[in-house]
Amino acid sequence: MKDSLIAGISYQHKFVVSKEKTVPALYPESPDFLLMPEVFATGFLVGFLEWACIMAIKPHLDWPQEQTVGTHIDISHLAATPPGLELTATVKLLAVEGRKLIFAVEAHDGIDLISSGKHERYIINKEKFDAKNQAKMRQS
Repeated sequence: MKDSLIAGISYQHKFVVSKEKTVPALYPESPDFLLMPEVFATGFLVGFLEWACIMAIKPHLDWPQEQTVGTHIDISHLAATPPGLELTATVKLLAVEGRKLIFAVEAHDGIDLISSGKHERYIINKEKFDAKNQAKMRQS
């Protein structure tokens, strides 16, 4: 982690919602999901906010040896967004507590505020993280 990783870093990330990011596409194996409205899925919203947080701090890490993983998310999903609308995620790093990073996050679809809340990420050493996961796979 570089000395430049400090509270106050902010970032905006944009993305156009496609049909592949709607509720029916989230789990196409589920007949119930296939019947649901074609609006931006909350599961993809979480990933979009994580993506914005990663982009915000990537220049401040020893990338790709250092990366981050999501450890907690507390967001609302306030409004439905149909395909074709452009999303804007705005994230701000509120605190750096050792390897724990706390972000304020929100997303807007150009018409409505669709999400707001907080997200926590943890800085990892990719090589060590992968080795631990390989060991876990061998235990199963």
